[in-house]
Amino acid sequence: QVRLVESGGGLVQAGDSLILSCAASGWTNRLTAMGWYRQAPGQQRELVGSITSSGITNYAEFVKGRFTISRDAAKNTVYLQMNSLKPEDTAVYYCNGRAGVSQYWGQGTQVTVSS
Repeated sequence: QVRLVESGGGLVQAGDSLILSCAASGWTNRLTAMGWYRQAPGQQRELVGSITSSGITNYAEFVKGRFTISRDAAKNTVYLQMNSLKPEDTAVYYCNGRAGVSQYWGQGTQVTVSS
């Protein structure tokens, strides 16, 4: 099993920056990729971006140029640096880990961007 714990959410103003962290524990050596998803009220959960165990990143179009995913392998932690935040970025952000056909999720952290 893999346990994922997010931190770093909060209330910010439009244009501000925020960094989210996701700490993984357990069978972390089985993870082939980690990523971030978000879910706004009344909306489906959507992919924000991901990073593979070899460091290859992938981003949704709506965050390209504003968000950056990075990882600290020694700490088993993945980060989501969010810049130029917009009110439409308001959502619960979830950390995701993949190990083969298995997926793991964190509990989510709320990000609220006021205009």
